[in-house]
Amino acid sequence: MDPSVAIALGLLLCISCLLLISSWKKGFGRGKLPPGPVPLPIIGNILQLDLKNIPESLCRLAKEYGPVFTLQLGVECVVVLHGYQAVKEALIDHGDKFADRAHKPLFELSSKGLGIIASNGERWKQIRRFSLMTLRNFGMGKKSIEERVQEEAKYLVEELKKTKGLPCDPTFVLECAPCNVVCSIIFQKHFEYKDQKFLCLLNLLNENIRISSSPWIREKQQPQSEFTIENLVSTGVDLFGAATETTSTTLRYGLLLLLKHPEITGKIHEEIDRVIGQNRTPCVEDRNKMPYTNAVVHEIQRYIDLVPTNLPHAVSEDVQFRQYLIPKGTTIIPLLSSVLHDDEEFPNPYKFDPGHFLDKSGKFKKSDYFMPFSAGKRMCVGESLARMELFLFFTTILQNFTLKSLIDPKDIDTSPIASGFIKIPSFYELCFLPYKNM
Repeated sequence: MDPSVAIALGLLLCISCLLLISSWKKGFGRGKLPPGPVPLPIIGNILQLDLKNIPESLCRLAKEYGPVFTLQLGVECVVVLHGYQAVKEALIDHGDKFADRAHKPLFELSSKGLGIIASNGERWKQIRRFSLMTLRNFGMGKKSIEERVQEEAKYLVEELKKTKGLPCDPTFVLECAPCNVVCSIIFQKHFEYKDQKFLCLLNLLNENIRISSSPWIREKQQPQSEFTIENLVSTGVDLFGAATETTSTTLRYGLLLLLKHPEITGKIHEEIDRVIGQNRTPCVEDRNKMPYTNAVVHEIQRYIDLVPTNLPHAVSEDVQFRQYLIPKGTTIIPLLSSVLHDDEEFPNPYKFDPGHFLDKSGKFKKSDYFMPFSAGKRMCVGESLARMELFLFFTTILQNFTLKSLIDPKDIDTSPIASGFIKIPSFYELCFLPYKNM
């Protein structure tokens, strides 16, 4: 054997041993971690995961190792929580200890630990408190926000009417609508969908490039305060990106599911005709009188399982969790997919069925297992806005249009395509035909 090759192999072996020892000291050497598959040197348990469908791989491993198990991803120990009880126990019952955000290269690269998504400790507490207060001051949860969403829904309908019933890809307009809602809140301005500044903003969000300025971010910097310009800018980017991407993707995925199930769309039309009619704009109060439509919106969010592995958490201190001791800093993956697809709470969970949220009398049925916005301390700050938008946008679209698929509904593929940690549907086209109340 060539001496240089032998040296290289020797070095590789030494490095592998050091990494394993380091990993043991970091995790297994401090307390009792949950069970898990035996890791290989350097790569850990990577080969036991289907990288095209990680949630399914984790669910499969949970059947073998239980609802709380450990994976070795490279040199990092990760604890996976599977099922409602484990996720609830961690994120809600022990919320303070499981509220940290895991340190990931992606977060460090894009935000340097700033903003509301990637920050931890006192920084995160201050920024989250400030964000919630500011959103409330701008009208979150108040009638004024509902009026902004209603107004944007009208603009959305007008844009869809311009298609004149011809085939179109709805991606762009469905992204514009929720983004414009946030613009109307923060900038007090609605942008035309072809406005170049607005298009630039959308492009920046899509490319995950930092927005350099925002009119409401002008605070005096103080010692011991996290309200630096850079931190607040990052928070603004977080809120813009989350409010736009998740809602627009849910809308696009939802329309695809409605194309796939025209009988469900027909029932929504009947409920809209009975409760709202054609002479007024849908409002949030209608939701309580429209159990079927409300159930469909919930089922869309449950079925598409938008962020299946959640954003990774971390424990802020050594935690005694069940019979295990999880060391401080350990990455935690609360598998939301396992909650949203629980087969006892949602019989036949991989079937799109609004009946999952309806009781025997047809009334809307709440479920504690409905966690598309996560749960506990890190729950999405914009949940109430997102829920309002989804209901009002869906009902306003169906109040005005009949959805026509370009292919036979039974041939529509609703399986997601891989895209980071968010599930997105394949690109598709449909026709928005004027709805005529028969």
